Amino acid sequence: MFDFDKWQEIFSSISRHKLRTTLTALGVFWGIFMLVILLGMGQGLQNGIEYQFRDDATNSIWVRRGTTSKAFDGLPKGRQIQFDNDDFIYLLNNFDKIDRLSARFYLTGDQTVAMGNKKLSFPVRGVHPDHLYIENSEMIQGRYINDIDLQEHRKVAVLGRIAKEGIFGQEKAIGRQIQIGGVIYTVVGVYEDSGGDNEMRIIYIPITTVQKIQGGSRVLHQLMFTAGDATIPEMKEIEAHIRRDFAARKQFAADDQRALFITNLAEEYQEFQNLFWAIRAFVWFVGIGTLIAGVIGVSNIMLIVVKDRTREIGIRKALGATPRSIVAMILQEAVLITAVAGYMGLLAATGAIALVGSLESEYFRNPQVNFGVAIAATVVLMIAGALAGLMPALQAARINPVVAMKGD
Repeated sequence: MFDFDKWQEIFSSISRHKLRTTLTALGVFWGIFMLVILLGMGQGLQNGIEYQFRDDATNSIWVRRGTTSKAFDGLPKGRQIQFDNDDFIYLLNNFDKIDRLSARFYLTGDQTVAMGNKKLSFPVRGVHPDHLYIENSEMIQGRYINDIDLQEHRKVAVLGRIAKEGIFGQEKAIGRQIQIGGVIYTVVGVYEDSGGDNEMRIIYIPITTVQKIQGGSRVLHQLMFTAGDATIPEMKEIEAHIRRDFAARKQFAADDQRALFITNLAEEYQEFQNLFWAIRAFVWFVGIGTLIAGVIGVSNIMLIVVKDRTREIGIRKALGATPRSIVAMILQEAVLITAVAGYMGLLAATGAIALVGSLESEYFRNPQVNFGVAIAATVVLMIAGALAGLMPALQAARINPVVAMKGD
């Protein structure tokens, strides 16, 4: 049953000590505000970093050619390492963990792409069919390059959405022909890529077709693959195995880091995950510490309240008030202060996060806090407020009415 008189007394007590109540509430407000802000900012940073990985499969390894920085077995330093089709076949036949494998052949600079009287410049790359999965691209029209295209050296092309719109506008592209470097290609597909507009300017053609046009070349510029469900230690072992094997195949020192550049996205992604685990732990540590400081402040203030109202409490007990009613009155005041201050802190933090969220950058995106976590933090804060007021309330309940009324 709602006790109007008791709540009236609580509000009267609060109104008589506005500054003290405001400072107490500010501690609680700041605690919940900082906890929610830190959680939101941490999530925004994590979202931003994960956004950088959206373009490529996170279980992939990318191998690029380099230049030797050490002399080896009588060979001088400064040699350019080269890849060829045999290296692709070697990876395919000697690493069971590889489930998607592709190479790249980069046509130098942007190529002039002509369709009718229209001429534009776009990057053109020769690739294998698995490249679609390694790049995390999505076909929105037609198909990607397939094995038959490779076997028959077909002159087919897959356009990024930006390239398609630049060449054909809103017209249909599938089945139509374009000219790249003086060679006619038939468009068989259009893709989208989460890597952004630059990724969707690229035109892909069969790598065997590129090599044939380049005078029967067997050169490859880059190798990349995914390793399915391989663990991080297994991915590291694959990386080390490749470096050892290619050092022997290409005759360079196995510890020459500049001869072969290997990017292990799985390892990098796990390192970021470990970093964010540490950041989350730090955020919770700081946030909870701030909350505890606020709750301790509430407890101290309630002790002062009890001391200030000693004579009043003594009179109440002399007139028949029970210890339970005294405890309830003190607890209700403590819970009211923490609940209102906590709720206001939650609202302010939510508003601040929404404001910051509108200022997205490359490494900071969509800061947010799990609604359940925010509510749980508020509930815990109210419980903590009750506990903070419990000791002062019990002290008030033990006041001797005679001693209280005789005190100054």
